[in-house]
Amino acid sequence: MTDLKKLLDHKYIHLAFEWSLWLKAIFALSEIAAGLATYFVPQQLFLTFVLWVTKKEFAEDPHDLVANFLLHTAQNMSVSAQKFAAVYLLAHGVVKLWLSVGLLRERLWYFPLSIAVFGLFIVYQAYRYTFTHSVWLLLITALDVVIIAVTWNEYRYLRDVRKTPLLHS
Repeated sequence: MTDLKKLLDHKYIHLAFEWSLWLKAIFALSEIAAGLATYFVPQQLFLTFVLWVTKKEFAEDPHDLVANFLLHTAQNMSVSAQKFAAVYLLAHGVVKLWLSVGLLRERLWYFPLSIAVFGLFIVYQAYRYTFTHSVWLLLITALDVVIIAVTWNEYRYLRDVRKTPLLHS
């Protein structure tokens, strides 16, 4: 493969890497916000909010899958499950945000660390999926797999570029 073609290939992979990290960072911020809300919002207020949000959907279709899922979740969440969800969302969000920022700053030691941590998230999410069968867990896991792949590619590229001495003409 020619050097120009390699550079162009890397340019597109690098763009995918950056976009996936920005998505991961935005998702991490939303997880942090959701974790804080889950921790501090009383269950009754949460249930009232879900009822308000889903009222129109239930009026149109009482069997709406998403509305029923949200209502069922809000009605059946125990205090311990709520606290677990809050702590998990906060921790998961903070770690992912920290790693995403480190990767965007191209600090080499973040790359293997991020791959390992995202790999652990995948293992845990797969374990949790066996209990919840949540589509959201599958989507988060799929994003983590993509991020691991592009992170590995970016790490190899940056490591090789930083090993190569600059040629002066």
